[in-house]
Amino acid sequence: MLSDILKQGKCFKLVCGAGNEDAVEVEKLVYLYSKAGCSLFDLSANLEVVQAAKRGLERAGILDDRYLCVSVGIEGDPHIDKAEIIQNLCVKCGRCKNICPQNAIFENGRVNYVKNKRCIGCGKCVDICEFKAIKMFSQDVDLAKVLPPIIEEGIDCLEFHALIEDEAAVMRKWKILSHLYPNFLSICVDRSKIGNEKLLNRVKKMIENRTPYTTIIQADGAPMSGGCDDYKTTLQAVAMAEVFQDAKLPVYILLSGGTNSKTMELSRQCGIMPNGVAVGSYARKLVKEYVSRDDFFENTKVVNEALSKAKALVNSVFLQYNMRQEKKCQR
Repeated sequence: MLSDILKQGKCFKLVCGAGNEDAVEVEKLVYLYSKAGCSLFDLSANLEVVQAAKRGLERAGILDDRYLCVSVGIEGDPHIDKAEIIQNLCVKCGRCKNICPQNAIFENGRVNYVKNKRCIGCGKCVDICEFKAIKMFSQDVDLAKVLPPIIEEGIDCLEFHALIEDEAAVMRKWKILSHLYPNFLSICVDRSKIGNEKLLNRVKKMIENRTPYTTIIQADGAPMSGGCDDYKTTLQAVAMAEVFQDAKLPVYILLSGGTNSKTMELSRQCGIMPNGVAVGSYARKLVKEYVSRDDFFENTKVVNEALSKAKALVNSVFLQYNMRQEKKCQR
């Protein structure tokens, strides 16, 4: 069961991207990381994507102890944002295309455009465009219509990105989600909009009527920032987790946002003991050149090279877990 893996502190969650609706890529990522030992997969609230993830698990032949989590956001949350190019301002310099981690920007004749299904709302293209030719828009959906067929398809957890300041809006959507899916729920939070005290009060209010340890807190240090594999990149994820560990809430805690192969090592050094780690940007970047190939499933050499890199990342989490357990036993 998912709760067993969380209790053991050995949950590795692959974040495919709340905005990533590229079913072909998701199938490859789930196949690859399930074989590497990943136990939980974070997916867009898209039925086709959930079905693709299941195909990935079936291809891998590993169905036991593998779980699916679907993420949803709220207007104002970057995880449901999409980029759009303003054509009359675009000079086709190519900088946005080169920096996009998802290869979501394409050239079509004289026009650059964003492929919505691949855009994850990271905003890197907006930041780099000196001509102000790219804007972000929120792709909010009616969850009461979108989620029922996904839940019927079969998932193990539903995650809510509660990142905006509007407390009333967050609670309204949380009430809808709790009604639609009364099982395992996850709350993704960061400190970009509100401080620690307000954040803790929000989470306490959200879980006050829930059975203890049926909620995951995904402590998102710096959302969608995990492009580098160093300690500084993952520092905020560890700091964010400390807030909830110190609060001693009846929840499971996952590190997220800037996470990489150094995350659990830094966590252990700081005395933070999460129930696992969620890795997105860095995990996808590691295998990007492989999963982008059309012959991925047919090319054994490509799969093996990609699997080697994925295993190294997953094992970095388990290694630090084992070291933490050994340290406990020595005390």
